[in-house]
Amino acid sequence: VTLSFAEMVILWLGGMTFYAAINPALTTMATGGFSTKNASVAHFDSPFIQYTICFFMFLAGTNFTLTYFGLHGKFKKMFQNEEFRFYAGICILLTTICAVSVYTHSPTSMERAFRDALFQVISIITTTGYVTADYSQWAHSTVVILFVLMFIGASAGSTAGGVKIVRHIVLVKNSILELQRQLHPSAIIPVRLNKKAVHRDITFNILAFIMIYISIFAVGSFIMAWLGVDFLTAIGSVATSLGNIGPGMGDVGPVDHFGDLPTAGKWFL
Repeated sequence: VTLSFAEMVILWLGGMTFYAAINPALTTMATGGFSTKNASVAHFDSPFIQYTICFFMFLAGTNFTLTYFGLHGKFKKMFQNEEFRFYAGICILLTTICAVSVYTHSPTSMERAFRDALFQVISIITTTGYVTADYSQWAHSTVVILFVLMFIGASAGSTAGGVKIVRHIVLVKNSILELQRQLHPSAIIPVRLNKKAVHRDITFNILAFIMIYISIFAVGSFIMAWLGVDFLTAIGSVATSLGNIGPGMGDVGPVDHFGDLPTAGKWFL
């Protein structure tokens, strides 16, 4: 509530009307992403407004316990958290890659390319779903990056959807350790997160969760294709529905909607 109120005041002072400032504030911290404008946040062609929403989307994707520490000036605890470091690192790395790609392939300024890339990366990884640009028109490699982000999700303990970064961290670490266990069968090598051992049952639960998630995506994409939807729209609509993101790929991209999908496909999604 405090962060939503703060965002509303900043957006209001940044030039939005009081009514227009309330709506994005209510759907940013909740990572809902609904806008009063068809063009979403792109309607407000203001760097200040878009950077402000971007900042609060990033906070919405952060574990609220860490946000609490940050508000009390305990930034060291935030950066000691492994998931937060991965979260921030992914946002920085992929924003840089996407910004360079957008600037290279589009007739736009470096600042605009950076702002659109930053906004879309954070919007999708936090599953908020706001848009400032039609990313479906970007280079294919950039679109693939954004599609992969739909399966990552932000931090556990946040309002974001998706698989969540902490599960991916455990998955990757367990995969690496499995190779070591093959070389040293008698060794006991636990998965560690934030320097603490993760119980095997939790690791198995995470593996099961991710397998079920991917299986639902695969079966769902097949069913959407069977209903007559093209491949890109099928995988995009299922991925965005599973992750609670909003915009997808193909005919349900950032400037499109789900209205043209077959009725059975809408019910299924």
